[in-house]
Amino acid sequence: MAKIRIYKVAEQLGMPTHEVMDILKALGSDVKNHMSSIDEEYIELLQEEREYRKKEEEKNRKRKERTIQLKESPHLKDIARLLDMHWEDIVIKLADWNVIFDSKKPLPPLVVERLAREKNWEIIWEDSLREKTIEALQGGLGIRPPIVTVLGHVDHGKTTLLDAIRRSKVAQSEYGGITQKIGAYQIEVSNKKITFVDTPGHEAFTAMRARGAQVTDIAILVVAADDGVMPQTIEALQHAKAADVSIIVAINKIDKSGANPDRIKQQLSDYGLVPEEWGGDTIFVNISALQKKGINDLLEMILLQAELLELKARHQGYATGTIIESRLDRGKGPVATVIVKEGTLKIGDFFVAGATWGKVRSLFSVNGKKVKEAIPSMPVEIVGFSELPPAGTQYMVIEDEKIARLIANQKQLKEREKSLKGSSAQITSLEELLSPEEGKKRELNIILKADFQGSLDAIEKVLSQIGSEEVSIKVLSKGVGNINEADVVLAAASNGIVIGFDVKLPSEVSKNAKREGVDVRLYRIIYDVIDDLQNAIKGMATPKQYQESIGKAEVRAVFKIPKTGVISGSYVTSGKIERNAFVRVIRKGEILEESAKIVSLKRFKEDVKEVSMGYECGIGLDRFEDFEEGDILEAYIIREE
Repeated sequence: MAKIRIYKVAEQLGMPTHEVMDILKALGSDVKNHMSSIDEEYIELLQEEREYRKKEEEKNRKRKERTIQLKESPHLKDIARLLDMHWEDIVIKLADWNVIFDSKKPLPPLVVERLAREKNWEIIWEDSLREKTIEALQGGLGIRPPIVTVLGHVDHGKTTLLDAIRRSKVAQSEYGGITQKIGAYQIEVSNKKITFVDTPGHEAFTAMRARGAQVTDIAILVVAADDGVMPQTIEALQHAKAADVSIIVAINKIDKSGANPDRIKQQLSDYGLVPEEWGGDTIFVNISALQKKGINDLLEMILLQAELLELKARHQGYATGTIIESRLDRGKGPVATVIVKEGTLKIGDFFVAGATWGKVRSLFSVNGKKVKEAIPSMPVEIVGFSELPPAGTQYMVIEDEKIARLIANQKQLKEREKSLKGSSAQITSLEELLSPEEGKKRELNIILKADFQGSLDAIEKVLSQIGSEEVSIKVLSKGVGNINEADVVLAAASNGIVIGFDVKLPSEVSKNAKREGVDVRLYRIIYDVIDDLQNAIKGMATPKQYQESIGKAEVRAVFKIPKTGVISGSYVTSGKIERNAFVRVIRKGEILEESAKIVSLKRFKEDVKEVSMGYECGIGLDRFEDFEEGDILEAYIIREE
């Protein structure tokens, strides 16, 4: 193999000889000086290394040009100037991130870094400024009361429990009587406060979370000792787990004959709630809400759990929080119940809540008395909204009216644009959820419904074995029966999808899912479920199929025609009936046939492609002939996205 002197290599590559020697030494060569000889095969390797070093130098140069060194955390207008941005644009961004800002105070380091990163700048902090600033911000945190929601099966005693807590504890506190209009209230136990959110059920609890409102710290799951774990109990449990909140089980009605608390514990252990006395970490309390027994024990357990959670919040500065409910009062105008998350809410504060804004004209406590301020975890009524905000909306105090108006106007524009696009929710589909994201493992949340428990167990077992290094699958909720509103609400709240195996998707639920942007997939063959998810994980997701209702017809007469079969003489009551459609046959509210295809559609004796509302027609189906007068034929077509 031919040899060549180093200085000749340097001339050939247009590189300084010392750089050639540095690269060779880095590659393990024992060259002595520029007169040393090397094999010709090194030349290509040297050239590649030289190109790589040039690229790295260019990257470092560009990185240095896009670097900002800071001696202190900047104020809002300072960072706007450094990043060449309008301060109003930064204000809107901070509001979108639910970041409290004060033009007179420095911004938190993480916020400064995120703003810079969006503009392709890198922040370098001098010494340990970043850590010191973060420590200073955390130093203002103080203990706050726990926020509790009561969930469970209907008739298991949720309302009775809340009433028992109100009557036994509110009278002992400074608040006096209670008003139920406020939707939340505080009690005092052993000189410590607990806030209860008065939601109507787990669907409302999750609907608020779907709007970004993670209010609850602890969920009380009420189960009747004489009835046991019921379908709504399981749904409530799954919703609480999806929200990642602590769960305390209140076994109610222990005074009734047939009460069996141990059976409840055994049933809930199957769902991952193992009692502490059995070696688990779930608190179980026996109570009788009607007889007011065990109420104090339950409240003490709530306080104990709150201590373990170490609930803290910033008590000083501008307030943030969540709208629990809102109403229109004849004398006060738009009024909303809020729970303060951080800071102190005061009369005279300007605030933004979603696309509306306002000024706090009055604050009312839970008993309707005027108060001057509200601290973290405290529920109060605010008077002063420009419009009614929906429940679950986040609110934040802004330093002046001009900025509050600006943010609200921008959010109104965004909502208008979103509605024009036809979707109010930013919920991803299966394909979007499983799209690759570099360096991050993604989790696909699934709400699973099946026709029988055996099918449900089989599909869940298979799903637990599907996954990849980039994507893991988690079954958030499972149940037997048709897909319902609660499934859609949970999917919207958790960025999940609904998978139904041999079950029905009612038209109203389908419309709601489409409106919320929730991906619902229906299957009849278990292997299709597996193949679809496996292909999606590999980046080959099949098109999503969904049913689109197109019209309804009522059977007015039944005809038996030789060689043709049974034909229903029908009257189209809404929409239209198409020849290529499928039909759902409904009799007295019960579905007799789910997916019979139309094989014959006639007007008088003529074959037609479709029949519109207000006209009569003859309809023949491929798998159904048992028509009766009064049957409803609901036509739908299968579409793909």
